[in-house]
Amino acid sequence: MPNRKFADGEVVMGRWPGSVLYYEVQVTHYDDVSHLYTVKYKDGTELALKESDIRSQSSFKHRKSQSSSSSPSRKSRSRSRSPGRPAKGRRRSSSQSREYKDDKKKTIQETNLSLPVLVFFFCLFKPSENNTRRYNGEPDSTEKNDTSCVIMEQKLKPDVEMERVLEQYSLRPRKEEKKKEEIYSEKKVFETKTFEKASSKTKDLEFGGRIGTLILIFFLPATVFYLLLMCKQDDPSLLNFPPPLPPLESLWEARVFGVFLLWFFLQALFYLLPIGKVVEGLPLSNGRKLQYRINGFYAFILTAAAIGILLYFQFELHYLYDHFMQFAVSAAAFSMILSIFLYIRSLKAPEEELAPSGNSGYFIYDFFTGHELNPRIGSFDLKYFCELRPGLIGWVVINLVMLLAEMKIHNQSMPSLSMILVNSFQLLYVVDALWYEATVLTTMDITHDGFGFMLAFGDLVWVPFVYSLQAYYLVGHPNAISWPIAAAITVLNCIGYYIFRSANSQKNNFRRNPSDPKLAYLKFIPTATGKGLLVTGWWGFVRHPNYLGDIIMALAWSLPCGFNNILPYFYVIYFICLLVHREARDEHHCKQKYGLAWERYCQRVPYRIFPYIY
Repeated sequence: MPNRKFADGEVVMGRWPGSVLYYEVQVTHYDDVSHLYTVKYKDGTELALKESDIRSQSSFKHRKSQSSSSSPSRKSRSRSRSPGRPAKGRRRSSSQSREYKDDKKKTIQETNLSLPVLVFFFCLFKPSENNTRRYNGEPDSTEKNDTSCVIMEQKLKPDVEMERVLEQYSLRPRKEEKKKEEIYSEKKVFETKTFEKASSKTKDLEFGGRIGTLILIFFLPATVFYLLLMCKQDDPSLLNFPPPLPPLESLWEARVFGVFLLWFFLQALFYLLPIGKVVEGLPLSNGRKLQYRINGFYAFILTAAAIGILLYFQFELHYLYDHFMQFAVSAAAFSMILSIFLYIRSLKAPEEELAPSGNSGYFIYDFFTGHELNPRIGSFDLKYFCELRPGLIGWVVINLVMLLAEMKIHNQSMPSLSMILVNSFQLLYVVDALWYEATVLTTMDITHDGFGFMLAFGDLVWVPFVYSLQAYYLVGHPNAISWPIAAAITVLNCIGYYIFRSANSQKNNFRRNPSDPKLAYLKFIPTATGKGLLVTGWWGFVRHPNYLGDIIMALAWSLPCGFNNILPYFYVIYFICLLVHREARDEHHCKQKYGLAWERYCQRVPYRIFPYIY
């Protein structure tokens, strides 16, 4: 844990975010978790600054005296001085003194006049990091009355302190200032590296800590098996709990496990193909950026071609439906083996490669959340591969198998309208995720969470076997719907998808190029990190509009199953609980990261997911 450099109440010089100007501020608070100082400016404005953006007043005084003593004009005057003159310089005449003061005053006035222009450009073209999230984005924000401009314009009030700062930071380039800036940049890089090498332990334990994660390791597989067993019952009512358990020996079959391994390694082969572009992820704690090959959509096309070939040669895909429970058990066993392997190899990983959320020192907690952030075998990134490939593409394959099983079991020449809607809606969702694959690199799953049992089980078991619950339910419990009802459900899904995609695209475009003229209508609150928090558009409507779109789509996926049973709506209930948990997690993370700027954003956008409700 790095020691704090400045004490509470100390008067220092703080850099205004997005500029090179320093102002006199007073330290009011220091956050041990985010390592940010809360400072107060003379006009009452409070911001959270990094330690590298704060300097002591003595360093500024030293710079000022050094600059004046090494001025080229001063040196030339000393060399041309007559030997008969005093050694400590010469006096100016009264007219020269007046000219010097007038010139100095004119320079300050010119600087004061040009500073608002710079502020205007800072408000418009302030760089922002490309940090998009596909599922749970950190919100960007802004107000209608540009808060950033209002706050920065308050800094333009002429006073003695402003003139002193402007004298130190003339807008005219000088060699001496460039040299000092290079020295300061080197010092900043050194301080950043020193800070990043010190890794802290995970303090805030989620999911109920050690006891909660231990329970979840058993509860999550039991939930999956319970849902699948209930779908096979003639009356899948919650009152029929518990469902009849099959013999334990029937839950395992070596051939099924072999088919699952074949599927896993086939997707790994597609991942290794040299097709698709290679992009860099976000910087790690050591400053390094990992490279990722974006070819998930190509893998989906190749998988679709392989399934088409199997169907052409009349390969019996009904085998997956007949052994669905065994496939779920095989996937769960494989995810447990993979989790044990990941934890063992993480014990030898360097400190800077450990996950911020899985470095608590408690075995069970770190095993569940993931101890290592980006486990790799050569260039093969295990977490990134499992995030989108075997489970997400497998979800679509399972849905297709359920569609074929419905036709075979009920002797239908065409699948039911309900089954077509479920397959179409969820296919759109998966294709969207694979098409915008690069956006997953900025999600908390990649940047913050380690790869442990939670993600391994979620990617390989929960996603393919729980997300396909509606299709599996419709095979044994068909539900006929009319075309008007189907049209209404389709409109609902389209609304949810439009909110989900447009909100993510809006944020993505703003992160990539905030100065884009097409985004001129968006306004934002500046933060000490250099990023902007949007308070217009979708992100000014609610804090997590992408979550709102997710929930609307989840409801549309369940409605084709009818209202005879609550089981198909488990996914909606689960999704709401999941997103509320993620939202609370995002709130905590953003509050630590953005400080007072996040509090101002929450005041402007009070609703989190549901407008006027939550």
